[in-house]
Amino acid sequence: MANKKAYVDNLRNVPLFNGCTNKELDRIARSGDEVKMTAGTLLADQGQTGREAFVVLEGAVSVRRNGRKVATLGPGAIVGELSLLDHGPRTATVTCDTDATIFVISQRHFLAVIDDVPTIGHKLLASLAGRIRELDRAYYG
Repeated sequence: MANKKAYVDNLRNVPLFNGCTNKELDRIARSGDEVKMTAGTLLADQGQTGREAFVVLEGAVSVRRNGRKVATLGPGAIVGELSLLDHGPRTATVTCDTDATIFVISQRHFLAVIDDVPTIGHKLLASLAGRIRELDRAYYG
């Protein structure tokens, strides 16, 4: 990825940010950094404190919970998003299956964006509430 417009286009496809305007997505895009990772790189370690989230731009990552693989994710997926909101432990281990390009958003920078543009926080809360409802329906019916 060479420019922030490309980041905005990728962030638009992330379900967590789907309610954001182009201007809000641009502000989020300016808060992160692109990092190239090699296959086998550990992005998140279950149980460790998280301080950033990762958006997969290119490549694939595996998500493991308690040692069991639960998902393989590709471009447009976000992992570690709970770390944008708190310093709680990671709920899964995430490793790069392939060489990957990752957009990293730190909690500190993300919270500054929310302070500057409070509507992003409102949309984020609505998105998280929707995900909780989906999980509730899946678990309880």
